[in-house]
Order: sequence, then structure tokens, then C-alpha cells
Amino acid sequence: MRNWCMRHPIGFMALYLLFYLLCFTLLEKYVTVPDLWVHCRLDDLIPFCKYAIIPYSMWFPWIPFTLFYILWRGPRNEFWRLCLPLFTGMTLSLLFYLIVPNGLTLRPHTIAGTDFFANAVRALYRTDTPTNVCPSIHVFNSVTLMFAYYRSSCFDKPGRRWMRPAAVILCTAITCSTMLLKQHSVIDVVFGILLALALDYAATLLEYETSPLRRQQRLKRKQRLPEWW
Repeated sequence: MRNWCMRHPIGFMALYLLFYLLCFTLLEKYVTVPDLWVHCRLDDLIPFCKYAIIPYSMWFPWIPFTLFYILWRGPRNEFWRLCLPLFTGMTLSLLFYLIVPNGLTLRPHTIAGTDFFANAVRALYRTDTPTNVCPSIHVFNSVTLMFAYYRSSCFDKPGRRWMRPAAVILCTAITCSTMLLKQHSVIDVVFGILLALALDYAATLLEYETSPLRRQQRLKRKQRLPEWW
């Protein structure tokens, strides 16, 4: 299976997308009564802003764009370096939603206006229930993608360096939009960021331990040990 995934990265992404959408849909349908309500005092200080639907929605094309761009422009190992924490974190989040069902009650009762932004928010609220929110996958994915822009060598070229600060701006805008739309609590955002940091660190350690240089170091150390060791 691993060899097949290495040879067919697009097929691997398609399979994971199906897995994720299936699991998320089942959770949304059957896990509807949270055991944990997420809320903190900072949530009450953040105003609702219907215009935040724009950066919030940019999350959806940003993920496939980044994956395909690095797959196309960068070394294959950098593509897998992004996939490892990204898909692991999404899977762990789904598992946490199952074990600890959580939700929030931050959404406004009514949304004023009949303009595009108000209608878009209403459509979002209809399709996405206020459950399965902590940690925020929106925030986790955004931070993980931002790290990839600074790690991948395909953004080293002068004509592409602008994409790195652009990724920071987009990540920040998406993160803020989750709170401005009352889709997530500050707590969800914090845990999404912490999950991204933890898995990025774990992926870095794994990359180092499996690198050719590390294997050479272990081999040299083994050669220096006495026979009785």
C-alpha cells in the first residue's frame, strides 16, 4: 500500500479526501449532542462579521492549490513532508470529535441583510452544524500550509518568494474569520495552532531520523563500538 501511495500521490489524495468527507459527514449526522460546550470570555468580545466569509471560504481552494503546486514544482519528498502532518492532524481531529463530542453556541440568532455576504453565511450555517469544532481543522490546516510555504524549496525562487508572506496573511485572515463568523471559539483556534505545531515538530523529527545523514551517523557509531557491545 505504501509503495502504491508513493507512486500515485494524486490517487492517495483522492482516497484520503473520500475518507475525510465520509467520516466528517457521519460525525455531522450522528454526533449531534455535544458532551463539551466550548466557550471562553474572549469569544464574547469578538464581534460577528459577515464579510469574514470571504477569507473563510478561501480555505477550501487553498488546500488543493498548495498540495498540487508543491507536487508539481517541488521535490517529491517535500510534498510528502506536507501530507504527513496535514492528513495526520485531520484524522486525529476527527477521532477527537468522536471521543469527545463538542460544540458551541456562539452563532447569532439572526443575520441582518439580504446581500451576498449575509446569504453566504446563512448557507454556511445550514450546511455546517456548530458541532465538532475543537480543535479547529480550518486553523490547523492553515497553519500547516503556511509552514510548508517556508519549508519547500520551490518557493525559494525570486518570482515565488512573494507567496510566503501571502501565505502568512491568508493564514491569519482565515484564522480570524473562524472567530468573526462565530464558527469557532478562541479555544478551538488555540488547540488548532498547538496541534499544527506539535505535528510539524514530530514530522521534523521523523524526517531527521530517516534522513541519509542520520543513517550514516548511526552506522559510524555502530562501527566504533567494541565487538562485545
